[in-house]
Amino acid sequence: MIIDFHAHIYPEKIAAKAVASICAFYSIPMGCDGTVEGLLKYRQEIDRFVVFSAAAAPGQVVSINDFIARTAGGHPELTGFGTLHPDFEDPEGEIDRLTGLGLRGLKFHSDMQRFNIDDERMMRIYALAEGKLPIVFHTGDYRYDYSHPRRLARVLAAFPRLTVVAAHFGGWSIFDLALEYLKDRFCYFDVSSSIPYLGRKRAAELIRLYGVERFLFGTDFPMWDPRRCLEDFYELDLRDDERELILHQNAERILAVCCASRIKQ
Repeated sequence: MIIDFHAHIYPEKIAAKAVASICAFYSIPMGCDGTVEGLLKYRQEIDRFVVFSAAAAPGQVVSINDFIARTAGGHPELTGFGTLHPDFEDPEGEIDRLTGLGLRGLKFHSDMQRFNIDDERMMRIYALAEGKLPIVFHTGDYRYDYSHPRRLARVLAAFPRLTVVAAHFGGWSIFDLALEYLKDRFCYFDVSSSIPYLGRKRAAELIRLYGVERFLFGTDFPMWDPRRCLEDFYELDLRDDERELILHQNAERILAVCCASRIKQ
């Protein structure tokens, strides 16, 4: 079993524009087209995908959540996460609505959404999600301060029951700063968009420093070809049991907790 816990998808009519925007933001070419059909080409290699998109403006929240829910509902291989924006007027109502649609978590990319992870406007959302919905955060970028791991550390201190996945080893391009701020704050991490930058030796070292039980496999589709991401992962000096934790067991634990919280509601 392999679960990709970090995949972005977009409606077919805007996928090319969305991918072009991401290309410009990171100054790199994209590996894939950003559509759900493009993602599902990798079903032979990857069994399940957690899919999402982030709202750049509050007016995009409802339509994105509808699209993710509709798409995930039509494909049993997909688990959908919703999104919110700090300026969205009714986060309580939208969280109730998106969970009713079958979405199982939230995704934020504060560098693109232009808010600090520890912004006071977000505290209301974290309180609503705590103990109920896991949150995937884009974390880290040497060019910005919005998603700095020190900001995430403040959120984790304030909401100790919040289930958080800090993408990209907790701090893309500032990996050692992430280790400084997040090593002793419990959260999960994913390996997406990181191994080629870290190198195989340092990536394996960081996985063991944080603890293998805290890591998830992710591809950051459509930024990279998922097959290449798997190849990079399998080149890490990890035991088979450690790979199993990262490839699916840790992800299954997060999703099981999420499902249990919905049943209690």
